[in-house]
Amino acid sequence: LARMQTYPATPKPEDVLAAQQADQRNLFFTDVQARGEYPEYMNRYFAEHHIQIAMQPDDQAVLKANPVDFISFSYYMTTVTAADQGAAINGNMATGGRNPYLKESAWGWQIDPIGLRITLNAMWDRYRKPLFIVENGLGAEDKLADGQVHDSYRIDYLRAHIQQMKEAISDGVCLLGYTMWGPINLISFSTSEMSKRYGFVYVDQDDEGHGSLRRIKKDSFAWYRKVIASNGADLN
Repeated sequence: LARMQTYPATPKPEDVLAAQQADQRNLFFTDVQARGEYPEYMNRYFAEHHIQIAMQPDDQAVLKANPVDFISFSYYMTTVTAADQGAAINGNMATGGRNPYLKESAWGWQIDPIGLRITLNAMWDRYRKPLFIVENGLGAEDKLADGQVHDSYRIDYLRAHIQQMKEAISDGVCLLGYTMWGPINLISFSTSEMSKRYGFVYVDQDDEGHGSLRRIKKDSFAWYRKVIASNGADLN
């Protein structure tokens, strides 16, 4: 699941309801996997969108008997939902409104570390199953200078998110682990660019495929190695 926690644009009840319904549609997949059944709220959605689920006689029993043991998900951002969405913002991974209280990456992905704590608490409360963050990271325009990449912005991003994971664990959330996307520069899934760089290792290649493919450790490499060695205790 790509978890897209959404906030209501205003306290207006219509916006709160729209945000709740958007969250339900995002969590539908995990509801089936974790609870072992199709949630009732989707019955209306299926009916209004003329969707019919072809069920075999024992399908529901098989689902009920085989829920997942833990829940893995990716987290990059939150969105804002309004009943009348108006001009939608496409900078985020999924179409949604922009939050004026958040900063954003060069590609318009809004950065919300506290949203990760909110997400972890909400999913723990909903499912009571151990959680595992399998994707989280920052795509940025890393610049190679004198054979080095000084990506303090990535360290700041990761530190802020790990701090919020710690807060969620203190809140009582059972968090099994965390892996970030991705350790080495690779072609971006969302934009098909090499110049949108993730990870701790720089790869000498441009958007046209030119370059030596030489690997260079960024500043974040040494920092994250220290984080791993200390199990997140040392974030300096």
